[in-house]
Amino acid sequence: MLDETGQATLAYPDTGLAQAPDTGLAQAPDTGLAHDPATGHPRPPRREFKARGSFTERCPGCNLPVLNCLCPYRVSAGSEARVWLLTHPLEHLKPTNTGRLIGDVLPDTEVFTWYRTAPNERLLTLLDDPRFAPFVIFPDDQPDYADRVVDMGAVGEVKAGGKTPVFILLDGTWRQARRIFRKSPYLDRLPVLPLATTRLTRYRLRKPASQAHLCTAEVAAELLRQSGDERAAQVLDDYFDAFNVSYDASRRYEKLEQPTPAMRRLLACRGE
Repeated sequence: MLDETGQATLAYPDTGLAQAPDTGLAQAPDTGLAHDPATGHPRPPRREFKARGSFTERCPGCNLPVLNCLCPYRVSAGSEARVWLLTHPLEHLKPTNTGRLIGDVLPDTEVFTWYRTAPNERLLTLLDDPRFAPFVIFPDDQPDYADRVVDMGAVGEVKAGGKTPVFILLDGTWRQARRIFRKSPYLDRLPVLPLATTRLTRYRLRKPASQAHLCTAEVAAELLRQSGDERAAQVLDDYFDAFNVSYDASRRYEKLEQPTPAMRRLLACRGE
């Protein structure tokens, strides 16, 4: 939804609150006071935040600058596995977030906003659904949960047992993802699946701590590929490349004159 200034806000149903676009906190429209959406506690007001590019004209469909709109390259794909995103609230506000690309390609993707003290009720219900076999995607770099670590063979086993494997991606910075992992007791009973790959990130829009740190969309594509959903993996990989190139060019105010190879493959998929 849009506020009176034309800025996007996220509504919290049944609360009368809306999410402030600069802070991610719930905001009462009558008083303008910010509230923590998990607890309802008031927070001190903050000065309005204007990020670089906040005045850029964006496509309402893909949220990219209209100079290089991504909509012509959007393609849906089916997959045996599903992806659920447990997203830090501040990540929703970042136009460079790649988690939303997964939902564009995989229609069954679920997105849940993470709050430490207020677990998402739908997520809790789905975790108990016998149709699904969820795996938390997280590195196996600490000994205290070593007994929960599995490999991709476990995904094949649940498929053979008639269940749908689900990859739960913790969508945020590395620091935020570790906090989500440590502060979400309902994840403690789930197997942990580390992504084993030699691929390096191709992400241009944020500087990673390491080239081995893949962004959310890259992680999802690699998981799909390794678990057997190769077409979905390729479509997501190509869509991510199209996003990466388009956004990077728009930052330099450059219009892409010719589609890249990834874009041409996506256009071919749309014509099938």
